[in-house]
Amino acid sequence: MENMLPPRPTLSPANEECLCQSSNIHFSRAKQRSETEDKQGVAVKRQRMYLLSLSHSLPSQRSSFVPVASSKRDWIGPPDRLSNLRPIIYHIPENESPLERRLRHLRQETEDWNHQFWSNQNITFSKRTLNSEDMAVFYKDFLDKNCTKHANYNKEWYKRNFTITLLMGRVALHKAWRRLRKTKAPI
Repeated sequence: MENMLPPRPTLSPANEECLCQSSNIHFSRAKQRSETEDKQGVAVKRQRMYLLSLSHSLPSQRSSFVPVASSKRDWIGPPDRLSNLRPIIYHIPENESPLERRLRHLRQETEDWNHQFWSNQNITFSKRTLNSEDMAVFYKDFLDKNCTKHANYNKEWYKRNFTITLLMGRVALHKAWRRLRKTKAPI
């Protein structure tokens, strides 16, 4: 039995995908619509063409947002369309020490690595279009095939986070030591 939805204005695949990512309601409607159109083969072809264009675009492309130069804080941007992660633009202090620079670079590298992994993972997962019966089988198969990849990702993620945490501790101690030396005036 087909679910009949009220008619909506037609959207280009790119706009429909944006709506799908921004709201679960839109996603479920798009899924139901594509299942009903699946039988005619129209939606499958359109979705494959869109996913091909996504997979050929650069996953490392980031938001072009730039905060004001006078900002003294890190900025968190809107979710990326491929990785669904929010990019962080790190503040660069005027008197950044080598240790602080190392920490900032490691955090940025980790964020870029994380973005790349999830962009590739989401593109790989989205390449398949299935009906609801085959989705459970596909999902289990997908998880089984990517189990090692996810385990390696988790190990690397923990290593990077541990290193970042240690560096953050060292930076905090360094700043505290610097403040302590400034307040201690020679007698």
